[in-house]
Amino acid sequence: MKAPLEDKHLSVADNSPKQVMRIDGISLTPEIFAKKYQKDGIPVVITGLLDSMNTWDLDFLREKLGNQKFPVRFNGWERYKKEKHLWNDIGSGVESRTLSFCEYADLLASQEAHKNDIYLGRCALKKTPLADTPELIEADAKLGLKMPGTSPNLWVCPGSHITPLHYDPLDGTLIQVYGEKRLVLFPPSQTYNLYPLSLFNYLWHGLKLRANYSQVYPENPDLVKFPKFKTALSNRYEVILKQGEILFIPAGWWHEVTSLGDGVVCSINRFWHVLPLTRATTSWNKWRLHLGALMTGPYIIKTWLAAIFSKDRDQKLRHLIQRL
Repeated sequence: MKAPLEDKHLSVADNSPKQVMRIDGISLTPEIFAKKYQKDGIPVVITGLLDSMNTWDLDFLREKLGNQKFPVRFNGWERYKKEKHLWNDIGSGVESRTLSFCEYADLLASQEAHKNDIYLGRCALKKTPLADTPELIEADAKLGLKMPGTSPNLWVCPGSHITPLHYDPLDGTLIQVYGEKRLVLFPPSQTYNLYPLSLFNYLWHGLKLRANYSQVYPENPDLVKFPKFKTALSNRYEVILKQGEILFIPAGWWHEVTSLGDGVVCSINRFWHVLPLTRATTSWNKWRLHLGALMTGPYIIKTWLAAIFSKDRDQKLRHLIQRL
């Protein structure tokens, strides 16, 4: 898989990334976490909180999730041959199909999911046997995070899957429960050095091409077309998130996520409203997406009405809600 315009892509090997700090979660208190990391929005990896947790491999997930239905994204690899502004959709905007977990597990086991980049992403654990996993509840309490923006979401994918460079308007915890992921991060101050997709996409494409995604391939950037990205490289962070570790990703921090290895990779994430409120109200990245949400109103209304009057109404409404 290679990005377009390779002849214009210049080496970035001389910009060594900074490493995200790791801390031992056993001695962590909510007060320490809030003061050192949450207050100013600083990413950090927390270790040692999930050592007693079951291994969430494919057999375990088959047993627990079985025939429950989930939306599955069929990304394909062809898109990575194009510049991102030419993509038809990205992230949660990618069209999905409803499969049982066992059907998706068969695609993973047969390598079909690897060949076509098929991804079970952002699927709520609510109403599944895994919803009340004690270790996850205890980890949330250890960090003292309050005001959840979502319930825990399940992400399962083949190794080599890439979630393109983007940011979220809420704080997030990414919990690695099987396999490893590599993350490249940039602080919110680098937003316009990362060339975000246009807000006007919300008018033409609705939720399919959101403005919180970057046009740049960070591992193979076109520095002729995106010259300011070279400035962003001096503010680049990197981390390998290992099984049993938790990464706190503050709102507005850009991150690209690559699943490692040849097997199955599984994570859980949860979004949290930004605290303290001073950090939330002064985040331009957050306000950008609020503005985008207003601009996408007509598209959502049109899509919702089309779903209401379609034959497969329930499925289409589920897919629309997942995109939101």
